[in-house]
Amino acid sequence: MKKIASLLVFIALIGSMNAIAQTQPMPQQQKVEVDVDNEELAKFAEAYQGLRMVNQEAQQKMVKVVESEGFEIQRFNEMYQTSMNPNEELDASADEMEKYKAIVQKIEGMQGEFQERMEEVITEQGFTMERYEKLAMALQTNPEMQQRMQEMLQGQ
Repeated sequence: MKKIASLLVFIALIGSMNAIAQTQPMPQQQKVEVDVDNEELAKFAEAYQGLRMVNQEAQQKMVKVVESEGFEIQRFNEMYQTSMNPNEELDASADEMEKYKAIVQKIEGMQGEFQERMEEVITEQGFTMERYEKLAMALQTNPEMQQRMQEMLQGQ
């Protein structure tokens, strides 16, 4: 379950980064300072665009897996969220639980492929994972960097 959770966290991060223009630093977040010139930020923007494509492909494949098992996406998401909350009991039939577990197992099996592809996209732009993650964290808390990134993305 941890593997699928990390993949879904990544997908959520990409989704939240899609709204860069509306993103404002949250009061409890400390602004992450990082020196990044326009060339490096342009490479970051390229990697970001590539990750969005990997994210879209991952979502499509996960939806196909869920639907191929006869589940509606909404029900699968409900079951997944409930299963992640230790204070909630999952209300599902034995058959539904069996299908749910099979889906989770298939999605977890796909996680390695998606992780590899994400790392390839990042390293193709000359980043280490650590540097990319640092820039991503800075982007979430630094309005000036957000503005620069938004301008670069609009120019592509």
